[in-house]
Amino acid sequence: MILLVACACLSLSLSACFSRALLYDVDVYPATISPDADGHNDVTLIRYKLRRNADVSIYLVDASGEKHYFRRNRPRSRSTGAGYSVYFGGVIDRSQGDLIRARMLPSGEYTLVIEATDEQGRTETVSKSLTLVNADTTYPQLLGFGVDHHEFTPNRDGVHDRVKINYDLTKEATVLVYLIGEDGIKYPITEDEGPHSIVKPGEVGTHRYDYEGGVDRGAKPPPDGTYTLVALAEDKVGNKEMVTDTLTIKDGGVPRARIVGLEWEVSDTIIPLGGTLWFTATVENYGDTPIRTTGPAPGTVYTSDQNFSSLGWYQSSGAWRFGIDWASNPAYPYPFRWALGRPEELRAEVVDGNTFYYLDPGQRVQITGGITILDPLWRNPDEFYAGLIHEDVWVVNDHVDPHWITVDVPPAGPWNQK
Repeated sequence: MILLVACACLSLSLSACFSRALLYDVDVYPATISPDADGHNDVTLIRYKLRRNADVSIYLVDASGEKHYFRRNRPRSRSTGAGYSVYFGGVIDRSQGDLIRARMLPSGEYTLVIEATDEQGRTETVSKSLTLVNADTTYPQLLGFGVDHHEFTPNRDGVHDRVKINYDLTKEATVLVYLIGEDGIKYPITEDEGPHSIVKPGEVGTHRYDYEGGVDRGAKPPPDGTYTLVALAEDKVGNKEMVTDTLTIKDGGVPRARIVGLEWEVSDTIIPLGGTLWFTATVENYGDTPIRTTGPAPGTVYTSDQNFSSLGWYQSSGAWRFGIDWASNPAYPYPFRWALGRPEELRAEVVDGNTFYYLDPGQRVQITGGITILDPLWRNPDEFYAGLIHEDVWVVNDHVDPHWITVDVPPAGPWNQK
Protein backbone atom coordinates (compact mmCIF):
# COMPACT_ATOMS: atom_id res chain seq x y z
CA MET A 1 0.00 0.00 0.00
CA ILE A 2 2.80 2.40 0.93
CA LEU A 3 4.63 1.51 -2.33
CA LEU A 4 1.51 2.25 -4.38
CA VAL A 5 1.07 5.61 -2.68
CA ALA A 6 4.74 6.47 -3.29
CA CYS A 7 4.48 5.53 -6.96
CA ALA A 8 1.32 7.57 -7.30
CA CYS A 9 3.00 10.57 -5.71
CA LEU A 10 6.02 10.21 -8.00
CA SER A 11 3.74 9.95 -11.01
CA LEU A 12 1.85 13.07 -9.97
CA SER A 13 5.17 14.87 -9.36
CA LEU A 14 6.55 13.99 -12.81
CA SER A 15 3.24 14.86 -14.42
CA ALA A 16 3.22 18.22 -12.68
CA CYS A 17 6.83 18.80 -13.73
CA PHE A 18 6.19 18.13 -17.41
CA SER A 19 2.92 20.06 -17.35
CA ARG A 20 4.86 23.22 -16.53
CA ALA A 21 6.23 25.22 -19.48
CA LEU A 22 9.69 24.20 -20.68
CA LEU A 23 10.39 27.79 -21.81
CA TYR A 24 9.56 30.68 -19.52
CA ASP A 25 10.44 34.31 -18.78
CA VAL A 26 11.03 34.94 -22.49
CA ASP A 27 11.72 38.57 -23.40
CA VAL A 28 12.98 40.46 -26.46
CA TYR A 29 13.84 44.11 -25.86
CA PRO A 30 13.77 46.47 -27.60
CA ALA A 31 11.19 45.19 -30.06
CA THR A 32 12.46 47.56 -32.76
CA ILE A 33 16.12 47.90 -33.71
CA SER A 34 18.01 49.94 -36.31
CA PRO A 35 21.15 47.90 -37.06
CA ASP A 36 23.22 50.56 -38.80
CA ALA A 37 26.19 50.87 -36.37
CA ASP A 38 25.16 54.33 -35.18
CA GLY A 39 25.29 53.22 -31.54
CA HIS A 40 21.54 53.66 -30.96
CA ASN A 41 19.26 50.61 -30.75
CA ASP A 42 21.62 48.57 -32.93
CA VAL A 43 20.83 45.31 -31.11
CA THR A 44 18.10 43.64 -29.11
CA LEU A 45 18.57 41.48 -26.03
CA ILE A 46 16.94 38.04 -26.08
CA ARG A 47 16.31 36.43 -22.67
CA TYR A 48 14.81 33.07 -21.73
CA LYS A 49 14.84 30.36 -19.08
CA LEU A 50 14.54 26.56 -19.23
CA ARG A 51 12.95 24.24 -16.70
CA ARG A 52 14.67 21.20 -18.19
CA ASN A 53 17.71 20.45 -20.31
CA ALA A 54 16.92 21.13 -23.95
CA ASP A 55 18.25 21.88 -27.43
CA VAL A 56 17.41 25.49 -28.30
CA SER A 57 16.95 27.17 -31.67
CA ILE A 58 16.33 30.86 -32.28
CA TYR A 59 15.10 31.97 -35.69
CA LEU A 60 13.23 34.76 -37.38
CA VAL A 61 10.30 34.29 -39.73
CA ASP A 62 9.86 36.94 -42.42
CA ALA A 63 6.66 38.07 -44.14
CA SER A 64 6.94 35.29 -46.73
CA GLY A 65 7.24 32.60 -44.03
CA GLU A 66 10.95 31.87 -44.60
CA LYS A 67 12.97 30.98 -41.51
CA HIS A 68 16.32 32.65 -40.81
CA TYR A 69 18.26 30.81 -38.10
CA PHE A 70 20.26 32.77 -35.55
CA ARG A 71 20.91 29.70 -33.35
CA ARG A 72 20.20 26.10 -34.30
CA ASN A 73 19.90 23.14 -31.88
CA ARG A 74 22.25 24.51 -29.24
CA PRO A 75 22.32 22.25 -26.12
CA ARG A 76 21.38 24.15 -22.98
CA SER A 77 21.06 23.04 -19.35
CA ARG A 78 18.15 23.73 -17.03
CA SER A 79 18.24 27.36 -15.97
CA THR A 80 19.48 28.48 -12.60
CA GLY A 81 19.56 32.10 -11.58
CA ALA A 82 19.34 34.65 -14.39
CA GLY A 83 18.84 32.16 -17.22
CA TYR A 84 20.14 32.71 -20.76
CA SER A 85 20.62 35.94 -22.70
CA VAL A 86 22.08 36.80 -26.10
CA TYR A 87 22.31 39.97 -28.18
CA PHE A 88 20.98 39.95 -31.74
CA GLY A 89 21.88 42.64 -34.26
CA GLY A 90 20.04 41.46 -37.34
CA VAL A 91 22.88 39.44 -38.91
CA ILE A 92 22.30 35.82 -39.94
CA ASP A 93 25.07 33.30 -40.58
CA ARG A 94 25.02 32.25 -44.24
CA SER A 95 28.19 30.14 -44.17
CA GLN A 96 28.47 27.13 -46.45
CA GLY A 97 30.98 24.56 -45.24
CA ASP A 98 34.29 26.33 -44.64
CA LEU A 99 33.19 29.42 -46.57
CA ILE A 100 32.22 32.04 -43.97
CA ARG A 101 29.45 34.47 -44.84
CA ALA A 102 27.03 36.54 -42.76
CA ARG A 103 24.31 38.88 -43.99
CA MET A 104 22.09 41.50 -42.43
CA LEU A 105 18.36 40.85 -42.72
CA PRO A 106 16.52 43.55 -44.66
CA SER A 107 14.35 46.05 -42.85
CA GLY A 108 10.90 44.73 -42.01
CA GLU A 109 8.69 43.03 -39.45
CA TYR A 110 9.69 39.58 -38.22
CA THR A 111 8.47 36.95 -35.81
CA LEU A 112 11.31 35.92 -33.52
CA VAL A 113 10.84 32.33 -32.38
CA ILE A 114 12.61 30.54 -29.54
CA GLU A 115 12.20 26.78 -29.91
CA ALA A 116 13.25 24.27 -27.23
CA THR A 117 13.19 20.45 -27.40
CA ASP A 118 13.80 18.57 -24.16
CA GLU A 119 15.42 15.15 -23.67
CA GLN A 120 12.03 13.41 -23.99
CA GLY A 121 11.47 14.99 -27.41
CA ARG A 122 8.87 17.49 -26.25
CA THR A 123 9.09 20.77 -28.18
CA GLU A 124 7.85 24.20 -27.12
CA THR A 125 8.03 27.54 -28.90
CA VAL A 126 7.58 31.12 -27.78
CA SER A 127 7.18 33.88 -30.37
CA LYS A 128 7.87 37.59 -30.11
CA SER A 129 7.67 40.43 -32.63
CA LEU A 130 10.85 42.13 -33.84
CA THR A 131 11.07 45.00 -36.30
CA LEU A 132 14.22 46.04 -38.18
CA VAL A 133 14.52 49.58 -39.57
CA ASN A 134 17.42 51.19 -41.45
CA ALA A 135 19.15 47.81 -41.63
CA ASP A 136 22.58 48.07 -43.25
CA THR A 137 22.40 45.23 -45.77
CA THR A 138 25.38 46.33 -47.88
CA TYR A 139 28.15 43.83 -47.29
CA PRO A 140 31.87 44.34 -47.98
CA GLN A 141 33.20 42.74 -51.14
CA LEU A 142 36.78 41.74 -51.92
CA LEU A 143 36.85 42.21 -55.67
CA GLY A 144 39.68 40.83 -57.78
CA PHE A 145 41.16 38.87 -54.89
CA GLY A 146 44.16 36.93 -56.09
CA VAL A 147 47.87 36.21 -55.87
CA ASP A 148 50.47 36.77 -58.59
CA HIS A 149 52.09 33.33 -58.12
CA HIS A 150 50.42 30.21 -56.78
CA GLU A 151 53.78 28.70 -55.78
CA PHE A 152 56.71 30.42 -54.10
CA THR A 153 59.91 29.62 -52.23
CA PRO A 154 60.29 31.83 -49.14
CA ASN A 155 64.01 31.33 -48.48
CA ARG A 156 65.58 34.70 -49.41
CA ASP A 157 67.31 33.37 -52.50
CA GLY A 158 65.91 36.16 -54.69
CA VAL A 159 63.94 33.74 -56.88
CA HIS A 160 60.17 33.72 -56.31
CA ASP A 161 60.80 34.63 -52.66
CA ARG A 162 57.57 36.50 -52.19
CA VAL A 163 54.06 36.82 -53.55
CA LYS A 164 51.79 39.79 -54.10
CA ILE A 165 48.21 39.58 -52.86
CA ASN A 166 45.66 42.14 -54.03
CA TYR A 167 41.98 42.98 -53.72
CA ASP A 168 39.62 45.94 -53.99
CA LEU A 169 37.54 46.52 -50.85
CA THR A 170 34.10 48.00 -51.60
CA LYS A 171 33.11 48.98 -48.05
CA GLU A 172 35.00 49.95 -44.91
CA ALA A 173 35.66 46.75 -42.98
CA THR A 174 38.14 44.83 -40.88
CA VAL A 175 39.95 42.38 -43.15
CA LEU A 176 41.94 39.35 -42.05
CA VAL A 177 44.21 37.62 -44.56
CA TYR A 178 45.82 34.32 -43.66
CA LEU A 179 46.95 30.92 -44.82
CA ILE A 180 45.28 27.84 -43.39
CA GLY A 181 46.63 24.33 -43.78
CA GLU A 182 44.94 20.95 -43.69
CA ASP A 183 45.75 20.80 -39.97
CA GLY A 184 43.67 23.94 -39.38
CA ILE A 185 46.62 26.08 -38.26
CA LYS A 186 46.34 29.70 -39.43
CA TYR A 187 49.29 31.84 -40.52
CA PRO A 188 48.36 35.56 -40.56
CA ILE A 189 49.53 37.81 -43.39
CA THR A 190 50.06 41.51 -42.66
CA GLU A 191 49.05 44.20 -45.09
CA ASP A 192 51.78 46.34 -46.62
CA GLU A 193 51.62 49.73 -44.87
CA GLY A 194 54.77 51.18 -46.41
CA PRO A 195 55.16 54.61 -48.05
CA HIS A 196 53.74 53.27 -51.33
CA SER A 197 50.51 52.00 -49.77
CA ILE A 198 47.47 53.31 -51.61
CA VAL A 199 44.98 53.14 -48.73
CA LYS A 200 45.09 52.31 -45.05
CA PRO A 201 43.95 48.90 -43.78
CA GLY A 202 40.17 48.63 -43.75
CA GLU A 203 39.56 51.59 -46.06
CA VAL A 204 37.69 51.38 -49.35
CA GLY A 205 40.08 50.89 -52.25
CA THR A 206 42.90 48.71 -53.51
CA HIS A 207 44.88 46.77 -50.92
CA ARG A 208 48.24 45.06 -51.43
CA TYR A 209 50.13 42.48 -49.40
CA ASP A 210 53.80 41.61 -49.91
CA TYR A 211 54.20 38.17 -48.34
CA GLU A 212 57.57 36.47 -47.83
CA GLY A 213 56.60 33.88 -45.22
CA GLY A 214 58.20 35.87 -42.39
CA VAL A 215 61.80 35.05 -43.36
CA ASP A 216 62.72 38.72 -43.78
CA ARG A 217 62.20 39.02 -40.02
CA GLY A 218 64.19 35.86 -39.32
CA ALA A 219 61.05 33.81 -38.70
CA LYS A 220 60.57 30.32 -40.05
CA PRO A 221 57.90 30.22 -42.79
CA PRO A 222 54.97 27.81 -42.72
CA PRO A 223 55.97 24.22 -43.59
CA ASP A 224 56.15 23.28 -47.26
CA GLY A 225 52.76 22.34 -48.68
CA THR A 226 49.62 23.68 -50.31
CA TYR A 227 47.49 26.10 -48.31
CA THR A 228 44.16 27.85 -48.64
CA LEU A 229 44.72 31.59 -48.90
CA VAL A 230 41.85 33.35 -47.12
CA ALA A 231 40.61 36.93 -46.95
CA LEU A 232 37.74 37.57 -44.51
CA ALA A 233 36.06 40.99 -44.31
CA GLU A 234 33.65 42.07 -41.58
CA ASP A 235 31.92 45.45 -41.46
CA LYS A 236 30.72 47.35 -38.40
CA VAL A 237 27.27 45.71 -38.27
CA GLY A 238 28.58 42.16 -38.72
CA ASN A 239 28.18 41.49 -42.44
CA LYS A 240 30.93 39.05 -43.44
CA GLU A 241 32.41 38.01 -46.75
CA MET A 242 35.14 35.45 -47.38
CA VAL A 243 37.12 34.76 -50.54
CA THR A 244 39.77 32.09 -51.04
CA ASP A 245 42.60 31.03 -53.32
CA THR A 246 45.44 28.51 -53.08
CA LEU A 247 49.13 29.00 -52.39
CA THR A 248 51.90 26.40 -52.37
CA ILE A 249 55.10 26.83 -50.35
CA LYS A 250 58.21 25.00 -51.56
CA ASP A 251 61.78 24.96 -50.19
CA GLY A 252 60.83 27.44 -47.49
CA GLY A 253 63.16 28.29 -44.64
CA VAL A 254 65.67 30.70 -43.19
CA PRO A 255 68.99 30.26 -45.04
CA ARG A 256 72.01 29.60 -42.83
CA ALA A 257 75.64 29.15 -43.86
CA ARG A 258 79.06 29.87 -42.39
CA ILE A 259 82.76 29.85 -43.10
CA VAL A 260 84.13 26.84 -41.24
CA GLY A 261 87.73 27.06 -42.42
CA LEU A 262 90.13 29.53 -44.04
CA GLU A 263 93.79 29.17 -44.88
CA TRP A 264 95.98 31.92 -46.36
CA GLU A 265 98.54 30.22 -48.57
CA VAL A 266 101.54 32.49 -48.09
CA SER A 267 104.91 31.48 -46.67
CA ASP A 268 105.15 34.75 -44.75
CA THR A 269 103.35 38.09 -44.59
CA ILE A 270 105.23 39.70 -47.47
CA ILE A 271 104.10 39.48 -51.11
CA PRO A 272 106.06 41.09 -53.94
CA LEU A 273 104.24 43.56 -56.16
CA GLY A 274 102.77 41.44 -58.95
CA GLY A 275 102.55 38.46 -56.63
CA THR A 276 99.36 36.56 -55.80
CA LEU A 277 97.64 36.14 -52.46
CA TRP A 278 96.15 32.64 -52.42
CA PHE A 279 93.55 31.18 -50.10
CA THR A 280 91.52 28.02 -49.47
CA ALA A 281 88.20 28.30 -47.63
CA THR A 282 85.44 25.90 -46.60
CA VAL A 283 81.78 26.94 -46.39
CA GLU A 284 78.93 24.89 -44.96
CA ASN A 285 75.17 25.16 -45.38
CA TYR A 286 74.08 24.25 -41.85
CA GLY A 287 70.46 25.29 -42.30
CA ASP A 288 67.44 23.39 -43.55
CA THR A 289 66.91 25.20 -46.85
CA PRO A 290 69.02 25.41 -50.02
CA ILE A 291 71.04 28.58 -50.62
CA ARG A 292 71.60 30.03 -54.05
CA THR A 293 75.04 31.03 -55.22
CA THR A 294 76.56 32.57 -58.31
CA GLY A 295 80.02 32.94 -59.86
CA PRO A 296 82.77 33.36 -60.61
CA ALA A 297 83.70 29.76 -59.87
CA PRO A 298 86.30 28.73 -57.28
CA GLY A 299 89.78 28.83 -58.76
CA THR A 300 89.25 32.27 -60.28
CA VAL A 301 92.23 34.62 -59.84
CA TYR A 302 91.52 38.35 -59.75
CA THR A 303 93.93 41.17 -60.37
CA SER A 304 93.79 43.95 -57.81
CA ASP A 305 92.21 46.35 -60.32
CA GLN A 306 89.25 44.01 -60.95
CA ASN A 307 86.09 43.16 -59.06
CA PHE A 308 83.28 40.64 -59.46
CA SER A 309 81.24 43.01 -61.63
CA SER A 310 84.14 43.66 -64.00
CA LEU A 311 84.30 39.89 -64.57
CA GLY A 312 80.63 39.91 -65.58
CA TRP A 313 79.22 38.53 -62.32
CA TYR A 314 77.01 41.35 -61.11
CA GLN A 315 75.28 41.79 -57.77
CA SER A 316 72.53 39.18 -57.53
CA SER A 317 69.91 39.78 -54.83
CA GLY A 318 69.56 36.75 -52.60
CA ALA A 319 72.71 34.99 -53.81
CA TRP A 320 75.50 33.91 -51.44
CA ARG A 321 79.20 34.35 -52.21
CA PHE A 322 82.52 34.08 -50.45
CA GLY A 323 84.49 37.33 -50.51
CA ILE A 324 87.88 38.87 -49.74
CA ASP A 325 88.36 42.49 -48.67
CA TRP A 326 91.05 44.63 -47.08
CA ALA A 327 90.87 47.32 -44.41
CA SER A 328 91.80 50.40 -46.47
CA ASN A 329 89.56 49.49 -49.41
CA PRO A 330 87.95 52.82 -50.40
CA ALA A 331 85.34 51.31 -52.69
CA TYR A 332 82.59 48.66 -52.64
CA PRO A 333 83.04 46.09 -49.85
CA TYR A 334 84.27 42.62 -50.70
CA PRO A 335 85.12 43.38 -54.35
CA PHE A 336 86.62 39.89 -54.83
CA ARG A 337 83.89 37.26 -54.67
CA TRP A 338 83.54 33.58 -55.54
CA ALA A 339 80.69 31.11 -55.88
CA LEU A 340 80.12 28.60 -53.09
CA GLY A 341 81.25 25.65 -55.15
CA ARG A 342 81.70 24.69 -58.78
CA PRO A 343 78.64 24.01 -60.96
CA GLU A 344 79.29 20.27 -60.87
CA GLU A 345 79.25 20.35 -57.05
CA LEU A 346 75.96 22.19 -56.83
CA ARG A 347 72.34 21.36 -57.60
CA ALA A 348 71.05 23.08 -60.72
CA GLU A 349 67.44 24.20 -60.92
CA VAL A 350 65.72 25.80 -63.91
CA VAL A 351 63.19 28.50 -63.02
CA ASP A 352 61.42 30.53 -65.72
CA GLY A 353 64.03 29.41 -68.24
CA ASN A 354 66.99 30.46 -66.08
CA THR A 355 69.41 28.04 -64.42
CA PHE A 356 70.24 28.65 -60.77
CA TYR A 357 72.75 26.79 -58.60
CA TYR A 358 72.14 25.74 -55.00
CA LEU A 359 74.21 24.52 -52.08
CA ASP A 360 71.92 22.05 -50.35
CA PRO A 361 71.42 21.69 -46.57
CA GLY A 362 74.31 19.91 -44.88
CA GLN A 363 76.62 20.32 -47.86
CA ARG A 364 80.19 21.62 -47.54
CA VAL A 365 82.30 23.01 -50.37
CA GLN A 366 85.90 24.13 -50.72
CA ILE A 367 86.62 27.47 -52.36
CA THR A 368 90.04 28.38 -53.72
CA GLY A 369 91.19 31.54 -55.43
CA GLY A 370 93.72 34.32 -55.54
CA ILE A 371 94.30 38.03 -55.95
CA THR A 372 97.27 39.26 -57.97
CA ILE A 373 98.37 42.59 -56.52
CA LEU A 374 99.37 44.95 -59.34
CA ASP A 375 99.45 48.25 -57.46
CA PRO A 376 100.75 49.37 -54.07
CA LEU A 377 98.22 49.32 -51.25
CA TRP A 378 96.85 52.58 -49.90
CA ARG A 379 98.16 51.46 -46.56
CA ASN A 380 101.12 49.11 -46.42
CA PRO A 381 101.03 46.74 -44.62
CA ASP A 382 97.26 46.20 -44.67
CA GLU A 383 94.79 43.75 -43.22
CA PHE A 384 93.09 41.25 -45.53
CA TYR A 385 90.09 39.23 -44.34
CA ALA A 386 87.24 37.07 -45.60
CA GLY A 387 83.46 37.32 -45.49
CA LEU A 388 80.34 35.40 -46.43
CA ILE A 389 77.93 37.69 -48.23
CA HIS A 390 74.18 37.24 -48.65
CA GLU A 391 73.78 39.83 -51.36
CA ASP A 392 71.33 42.69 -50.75
CA VAL A 393 70.59 41.11 -47.36
CA TRP A 394 73.63 41.24 -45.09
CA VAL A 395 77.22 40.12 -44.58
CA VAL A 396 76.67 36.89 -42.66
CA ASN A 397 80.30 36.35 -41.63
CA ASP A 398 82.35 39.53 -41.62
CA HIS A 399 86.06 40.19 -41.04
CA VAL A 400 86.92 36.49 -40.77
CA ASP A 401 90.52 35.48 -40.02
CA PRO A 402 92.24 38.86 -40.66
CA HIS A 403 95.76 38.52 -42.04
CA TRP A 404 98.32 41.32 -42.27
CA ILE A 405 100.02 41.51 -45.65
CA THR A 406 102.93 43.70 -46.69
CA VAL A 407 103.40 44.31 -50.41
CA ASP A 408 107.06 44.56 -51.33
CA VAL A 409 107.10 47.56 -53.66
CA PRO A 410 110.29 48.27 -55.67
CA PRO A 411 111.69 51.77 -55.10
CA ALA A 412 111.45 52.64 -58.77
CA GLY A 413 108.25 52.45 -60.78
CA PRO A 414 105.29 54.47 -62.05
CA TRP A 415 103.92 54.72 -58.50
CA ASN A 416 106.95 56.87 -57.58
CA GLN A 417 106.89 59.12 -60.66
CA LYS A 418 105.54 62.65 -60.40
